[in-house]
Amino acid sequence: KMEGRRSHIAVTGWACTTLCLVSCAAAFSQGASLSACSDMMPRHLQAQLRSPTNNHVTLRTNVSFFSPGDKVPVTVRSTRDFMGFLLQARKVSNDEIAGTFIFIPPGSKLLTCFEEGDTVTHSDKSLKRNLSFVWKAPDQPIGDIKFFISIVQSYFVYWAKIESAIVAQRRQN
Repeated sequence: KMEGRRSHIAVTGWACTTLCLVSCAAAFSQGASLSACSDMMPRHLQAQLRSPTNNHVTLRTNVSFFSPGDKVPVTVRSTRDFMGFLLQARKVSNDEIAGTFIFIPPGSKLLTCFEEGDTVTHSDKSLKRNLSFVWKAPDQPIGDIKFFISIVQSYFVYWAKIESAIVAQRRQN
């Protein structure tokens, strides 16, 4: 009698684990969750964090300076397909998320971490390589910024917080 109960518990445990994996994967396919806002880490499965230096992704803007209220084009280029991402601009001074995205490509959606549209994530699992965004600086001065992107190549491989060069706020005369 005991033997039967033990195998039932084992099967139930396995079913729960499988259910969790399926729901985690399903949740991931809809984009990053708000729990990733602060550290930009994916919250699914046992994904392996890869070294940010050893990635296939470049994150850049075509400007070195911006003024309050400016619109800044941001491009992501990858030599390999990836499924998911999380993109933010952050103040160099205190690492706070800054500004809002006013143009995002298909297959992506805006998230509200601190203010509406301050973060972009994927909205589907389609394979991505080259993406273009437009970020709008706040109307009040915020100092220099950097863009950061976390990339999920597959359910098991990701890179967190790949950074752009600093984009300096123009000094007001």
